[in-house]
Amino acid sequence: MQLKLVRANLSAVKTDVLVLFEAEGQRRPGLESLSALYDSGEIKGKLLEFTLLHGVAGYAATRVLVAGSGKADKRDAATVKKTVSAAVRFLKGKGVGDVSVALDADMANPANAAAVAEGVLVGAWEPDRLKTDTDRPAPITSVNVIVPESAAADLETALERGEIVGQALNVTRNIAVEPPNVLTPMALAERARAVANECGLSIDVLDQDRMRQLGMGALLGVAQGSAEPPAMIVMRYTPAKATAGGHLALIGKGVTFDTGGISIKPADGMEKMKYDMAGGAAVIGAMQAISKLKPGVAVTGIVPTVENMPGGKAQRPGDIVKSLSGKTIEVLNTDAEGRLILADAITYAKQLGCTHLVDAATLTGAIVVALGHTSSGVYTNDDELFNRWMAAGRNSGEKMWHMPLDDDYLEQLKCVYADLQNIGTRWGGACTAAAFLKEFAGDTPWVHVDVAGTAWLDDAKPYMAKGPTGVPLASFVDLAMNWK
Repeated sequence: MQLKLVRANLSAVKTDVLVLFEAEGQRRPGLESLSALYDSGEIKGKLLEFTLLHGVAGYAATRVLVAGSGKADKRDAATVKKTVSAAVRFLKGKGVGDVSVALDADMANPANAAAVAEGVLVGAWEPDRLKTDTDRPAPITSVNVIVPESAAADLETALERGEIVGQALNVTRNIAVEPPNVLTPMALAERARAVANECGLSIDVLDQDRMRQLGMGALLGVAQGSAEPPAMIVMRYTPAKATAGGHLALIGKGVTFDTGGISIKPADGMEKMKYDMAGGAAVIGAMQAISKLKPGVAVTGIVPTVENMPGGKAQRPGDIVKSLSGKTIEVLNTDAEGRLILADAITYAKQLGCTHLVDAATLTGAIVVALGHTSSGVYTNDDELFNRWMAAGRNSGEKMWHMPLDDDYLEQLKCVYADLQNIGTRWGGACTAAAFLKEFAGDTPWVHVDVAGTAWLDDAKPYMAKGPTGVPLASFVDLAMNWK
């Protein structure tokens, strides 16, 4: 799909569909010929309300799509992204090849330009790559973003930035939607290698032997029940000229399929456990975007990847493993495996010299009980890094919520036989999982993002297809780009 910024008068734009934003309770200038539709309530401007019209007086466009964008005082870049994404999905199957999206003078700013580009690409994506049915609607081939002649000169750069993030989001979603028989841990490593080679990133993939030599017993214990070998993916971006201090690590859980191991999950819904590597996919996609946007800070992406299976050699409840940090862990529940592989990944990031750590993981069902599917849960040991992360979430439109991490949660993980046990009681399960990880972050500034409720959509939304969402890729990228 071709994206382009065009400075022009709206009335003269020739296009299959011209998308015009309408705020709730207002009447857009230039649409006086539609007064009857406003009077009847057919056009209200409510968020994600669409009215498609043919041959609107005063416009050269074949069709005009009046896109409701909600109350004007709440219309931020996240709303623009969602509206554009929904508009693209609304237009599918309507014989539309060329679309133009209008940003009026009061909306023509860099954040909205980037949001339009990102929204177009997010809305165009579908999870049907493996379907053999070729009878699909012709895709939208080009999108022009129409702004006034006097609009700021930096909008082209912003549009390009949004396109890069949107493309990376779809790379992440393409990886996360793959079936587990296709996307094994080594296949995930190959996807990362392809991204690295294309984007000029350095990459190192630690195999089972190297991890054993290093002492990554926590990760290897999870992997031992599967016939598929594990890997530790390490992608590195080094700026040509560092303009910001520190070394940022982005760490993503990469369990390509999670049966729960010996502590096996119920059969109902287990097929979705292919998305247990969504955090890792987001790291790979983020590294692609970062390589193209070139922030001034060094960034290392780390993805520990395993398959958690109940084979004859599988880890048992009661096993004790020794992590890379030297801490010993009693495994009481083999379905609490994500924290085990992240423990070794966090320690390895510190050994590589990373000074700030952010991990993302589909870690606990407990976070879904607490926050539903609206917000990701955020835990931290460092207020400054937490504030940076929350700002990145606001900028990207990815909703986050600060969760508690008091020392009291660690009490549940005290163990008679080892330094830690891998679960506490059923109460506060997302918090005890975070407390477990905190023990490996130590004094290094660290943020943990539990995306179990936000990385996957069980049902399609007007603005997004069913399946992986790409969360928290956009926040990863924003954090790196605004690093100081």
